Amino acid sequence: MKKNVLTSIITNLLLITFVIVWIIPTVGLFVSSFRDKDLLATSGWWTTFKTNKVNEIYRTKTSEYQIEENGMFFIKGNLLDKNYSDVIAVTDDSLDAQIYLGEVFGVTDSKYPDLIAELSLNIQDDLCLLESKNDQRLIAASICSPSYWDVKQKIGKPLKQIHQPVKSLEEKVGDRIAKFISQAPVMKPFARQNWLIHGDTKRFYLTEEKELTSHPSEWFIRSEKETLCRFHEDYSLFTINVMFQPLKYIHQFHDKKIALIKSLEFMDEDESKYFGGTKKIKSLLEYLHT
Repeated sequence: MKKNVLTSIITNLLLITFVIVWIIPTVGLFVSSFRDKDLLATSGWWTTFKTNKVNEIYRTKTSEYQIEENGMFFIKGNLLDKNYSDVIAVTDDSLDAQIYLGEVFGVTDSKYPDLIAELSLNIQDDLCLLESKNDQRLIAASICSPSYWDVKQKIGKPLKQIHQPVKSLEEKVGDRIAKFISQAPVMKPFARQNWLIHGDTKRFYLTEEKELTSHPSEWFIRSEKETLCRFHEDYSLFTINVMFQPLKYIHQFHDKKIALIKSLEFMDEDESKYFGGTKKIKSLLEYLHT
């Protein structure tokens, strides 16, 4: 009798296990049919039953912004067509450098007056052509996403003068940057990240933003991926790729938030002024500490 009961229990357990194993994939298919395709690609169906954190990359849509669509940069093209003198600047002696860079890109013809304008349509980044030696002047540039600077005022100037608005930057690292550019190996790119805090996702800022009146939770981190490549013995290419993230997302990353707080707290007077002033920094620190 006991043997029959034990056999019955084992049979029932096996049957229940079989049913569960059979049902789980069916439930998964049913739940997945209601999920967004992007979530399907990045997480399992079982995560539907818990809160998901989603990080958004903002790409804007008006003529003040730059977007990519099907591999072509239409908004950058609009800027070149309508605001050419605001985004393109060259020196009279930059033609050789532009031609050398065009050979690297595989581009030799341009519908624009300057080859660097055509080259800039082949890559999302802004382009700056520098001399690798001597004064390391900025000799040609396509800047569609300036952050508090005007290419017309920078063209032809040595790197040391370009850094002049933040005098302490030149004092701290100016000589090291110049030495690095002059000694960098040919065709070996180097990358770094730079950042600012903006009140919106507008890309085209020739001058500083006006004083921000909105709450910091509505502000954005403007992240700039910058690369440097000495593509010729005499010339280097500096690129800037701009992306935006809502500042509020930084609360999800404790170590990054602490790093940002330290950076803000240790800014000197020149850096603070360029960043937007002590009032902006104070508002940020109060928000980040909450």
